Parts: sequence; C-alpha cells; structure tokens
Amino acid sequence: QVRLVESGGGLVQPGGSLRLSCTISGSSNYYGVAWFRQAPGKEREGISCIKFTDDSIYYADSVKGRFTISRGDAANTVFLQMNSLKPEDTGVYYCATDCQPTGWNDILYFGSRGQGTQVTVSS
Repeated sequence: QVRLVESGGGLVQPGGSLRLSCTISGSSNYYGVAWFRQAPGKEREGISCIKFTDDSIYYADSVKGRFTISRGDAANTVFLQMNSLKPEDTGVYYCATDCQPTGWNDILYFGSRGQGTQVTVSS
C-alpha cells in the first residue's frame, strides 16, 4: 500500500519561503505526484503536478512563478519550493500520486494522498 508523508510546513511571514517534502513508500508504481492545498471554507486547489512519464510540470495560475515542484535525488521524494508567500497561500498542503491536469486550471489524482502539513502565512 502506498503511503505519502508530507513535511516542512509551518508559520512564515509574508514574502518568506518554505520547502515542503513528500516522501512516498510502499510502492514505486506511480507516474506522477501532485501538490494540493485546502484552506478553511474553500475548495481543494490543485497547485502543481509533475509527471515522470514525460517530465511535464503543471502549475496553477495562483502559484506560477513563485512555487517550484521537483523530484529529489531519492526518487521517492518530491519537493515543493514556495517563495514569495502570501497570506492567501495559507492552508493544509498535501501530496498525492498519479496526477493529471484537467486543462481548466485544476488537477485530478487517481492514486493515494497524504494527511497534509499546515502552512500559515501571517505577520
């Protein structure tokens, strides 16, 4: 069974940076990893998806130019580097396997997801 564990969240001031990690265990049979976030009272938002089959990367418009998704040297780890953070970036961030951008500024996933890590951007 695939297990995903997120880490790296925390409290940061506006304009600051954080790097989230997603560590995957139990299987290597997945073709991509995505990051999502959910803020209180808001719908889930697909942030980024990296597909290993064709090395394609997708970003939501809200984070394009500020966030970077990458795969670690250990193939079972995916990072999300978040720069120039804003208060509206606050939420629970989680990763999930087997992602697919929809073409309408959103992402679907067809695998497993982690429990998430809290990111709070506040002064």
